[in-house]
Amino acid sequence: MSDTPADPLWTALRNEVAAIARREPLLASYLHATVLKHRSLESALSFLLSGKLESPYLTALSLHDILRQGFRAAPDVKEAIRADLTAVVDRDPAAGSSAVPFLYFKGFHALQAWRVAHWLWSRGQRHLALYLQARISEVFGLDIHPAAQIGKGILIDHGTSVVIGETAMVGDNVSMLHEVTLGGTGKQVGDRHPKIESGVLLGAGAKILGNIRVGAGSKVAAGSVVLSDVESHTTVAGIPAKVVGVPTSEPSRSMDQTIEVDYVI
Repeated sequence: MSDTPADPLWTALRNEVAAIARREPLLASYLHATVLKHRSLESALSFLLSGKLESPYLTALSLHDILRQGFRAAPDVKEAIRADLTAVVDRDPAAGSSAVPFLYFKGFHALQAWRVAHWLWSRGQRHLALYLQARISEVFGLDIHPAAQIGKGILIDHGTSVVIGETAMVGDNVSMLHEVTLGGTGKQVGDRHPKIESGVLLGAGAKILGNIRVGAGSKVAAGSVVLSDVESHTTVAGIPAKVVGVPTSEPSRSMDQTIEVDYVI
């Protein structure tokens, strides 16, 4: 019996993977071990990530148990996994189906592994959380501190060199591309990282630095450096970033990274 009865996303994912296995017989054993032999999305994801994150010091079997416990720990974690996977399918034209990001996209993989690191951190297992953070960084090329707070429905597209600091907060339905940094501005301690509200789009290479707020539904253009608060539903660009427009739709869902030209400053 399935660990998560009546799970349409899991059912669709298994069907997609079964079809891939029929088309690509060389991958059949991998697809069976990774997805088809499992009874839930959490079990399959735990198996997939444990194989990627294992090391001589923490085996895949031990990691599988840790990841599975984390994924099953609370309903909000299960909801976030499904919301994140749906976000990738809806917003990334390279996905095509849930099977592709589940199997191959490191932005999705790193975020789900981070969710377990965050769970460990909240339980007081901070050294294990930091060890997992280090492995995530080594394997996937993303560095997300386990104390950061991240909502659901998150797309980390490509993911390479994304950095999210210890006191950063990311709301629901945020999309970010590679080389985004949510960092500090120096050696300050305490609350020192950005707060990204819901529905924000952070373009490739955007740097948001310091304990500042980026308002809901706003857009940060690629390569921008943001050093002060951004009002909701505005587009900012440049170094340092300045208001240049107003998004015509919810940026994180439309993934429209063009800059509006009809805004009067």
